[in-house]
Amino acid sequence: MNHARELYYGLIRMHVLLHAQHEPIFGLAMMEELAHHGYRIGPGTLYPLLHGLERAGLLKSFFENVRGRRRRFYKITSAGKKALDKARAKVDELHRELHDAHPRKIADA
Repeated sequence: MNHARELYYGLIRMHVLLHAQHEPIFGLAMMEELAHHGYRIGPGTLYPLLHGLERAGLLKSFFENVRGRRRRFYKITSAGKKALDKARAKVDELHRELHDAHPRKIADA
C-alpha cells in the first residue's frame, strides 16, 4: 500500500459509512462515488474493506435481485452509526487544527 493510500484509507472507510447511512450501497456504485472524490480504488481493495466493516459490525449486507442478477448491498448498523458519529467529531477537530494558523504546541522546544 502506498503512503497516500495508507493515509486515505480511514477517509475511504468513513465515506463508505456515510453513504451507507443514507442508502444501501453496493461495490461498483461505491467505487464510482469514491472516484468522484479522487479515490481510485479497485475491487481488490474495496470488497475486502466492505467485508472488514461487516465483520466489525459496522455494516450489514443483504442480497437483492437487480435486473436478473443477485447483488450484495450494505447498510450501516447502529454500531456503524455510533462509530461514524465519533469519527465525524474527530474529523471536525482535525479540520479545525489543520486550518488553524497556529496549532496547539505539543511540547516546548
